[in-house]
Amino acid sequence: MSNVSHARSDLSGHPDASEMRARYDRVMGGRDVALVDAPVFLVGLYCAVSPWLLHFTASQPALVTHNLVMGIAIAVLALGFTVMPERMYGLSWAICAIGAWIIVSTWVVGSSPDAGIVINNIIVGGLTVLLGMVCAGAAMRKRST
Repeated sequence: MSNVSHARSDLSGHPDASEMRARYDRVMGGRDVALVDAPVFLVGLYCAVSPWLLHFTASQPALVTHNLVMGIAIAVLALGFTVMPERMYGLSWAICAIGAWIIVSTWVVGSSPDAGIVINNIIVGGLTVLLGMVCAGAAMRKRST
């Protein structure tokens, strides 16, 4: 039986090592804010389920649908940032716009919401704007280099 194990585990002598290293750098180069993808996703999930957590499904049915749709949109964008970072980070400003809309929509979509709903949407919208600005800043920094 022949021995197929290779004693050398270092790939530095491989003829394609420089090409593999360059490809790895290209793929991982857009991952400057990889740690922001998960918080964006979690904020989106929280926004989607917040009507049931805060029990305003009966008093504000329009805001229930609104928060569900906006939360799903944020979560889908976060998944896009994870799957296709170089293509999706251009949409970081959309996250900021969604966050600002979540803050304003409390009074536009809702009908005289109570303080808990207002505070919830202001916090969720503010976090969304902040995380969107972090993603947008990283995308701008990536384009300038």
